Amino acid sequence: MDRSNQTSPGVGFILLGLSAHPKLVSTFFVLILLMYLVILLGNGVLILVTISDPHLHTPMYFFLGNLSFLDICYTTSSVPLILDSFLTPRKTIPFSACTVQMFLSFAMGATECVLLGMMAFDRYVAICKPLRYPEIMSKAAYVPMAAGSWAAGSSTAMVQTSLAMRLPFCGDNIINHFTCEILAVLKLACADISINVISMTVANVVFVGIPLLFISFSYVFIMAAILRIPSAEGRRKTFSTCSAHLTVVVVFYGTILFMYGKPKSKDPQGADKQDLSDKLISLFYGVVTPMFNPIIYSLRNKDVKAAVKNLVFPKHFAQ
Repeated sequence: MDRSNQTSPGVGFILLGLSAHPKLVSTFFVLILLMYLVILLGNGVLILVTISDPHLHTPMYFFLGNLSFLDICYTTSSVPLILDSFLTPRKTIPFSACTVQMFLSFAMGATECVLLGMMAFDRYVAICKPLRYPEIMSKAAYVPMAAGSWAAGSSTAMVQTSLAMRLPFCGDNIINHFTCEILAVLKLACADISINVISMTVANVVFVGIPLLFISFSYVFIMAAILRIPSAEGRRKTFSTCSAHLTVVVVFYGTILFMYGKPKSKDPQGADKQDLSDKLISLFYGVVTPMFNPIIYSLRNKDVKAAVKNLVFPKHFAQ
């Protein structure tokens, strides 16, 4: 292998973004900026109410606060870079900054998968074992559960990022994406990436497949317990306690499965459209989903709605 053709870590990478589609840049810049502001505001308010309202000092809302903080971290690790790429065609990003951005994005995504599984377990205990709920979901249990989610996500991100960035990169070091997305970076490697593929496959099974199966089984038991409730009103009230989480899970995993499960075009002439489609779907996953989470919980949870109203309209103003 000719070392002279390899990318130097000091040179970094070039992000193409939407440079091939300049007519879309202005529209997407405004759209992504507005979405990012909604994410910061919506998730920030959720964090604030879960901390300030004593009625929300429960395991479910503790996990929700973690989810909101995670969504802010996830979007902040990529959205400013995306916006900058709109303003600067063929944006150059240093090797070190690319590594950090890749790590943060991977860590937040993996952590959210595990955290949604922890939230499903919380709803399972609350509905299927209500008398033992305070004992099982004590502070000594739910705090380590959340911390373990963060630790697990960060650990796998460290492994995947280190394996990817140790590879030699050749050619024009152009990443055909908005950010240092790991699959786009691996396409630039001029070495065997079989270890990376195996490692990512294992990570996908552990952090996507297993939590999804766990959530699915949890909701099978939850639905069975709900159906045993004799009154329709009782079933409705019980289901309302987990409907927001179930909606978030459907949006989150539905987007992931659509991203990686859709068939690839075999037409070489359609490669540019395929690349644009992949970018926009990735953008949806990275921006729209975190924006939906606070909206879903605000609309489908009366406790959160009440806490937000008390925060925005304090009682002494109402009087």
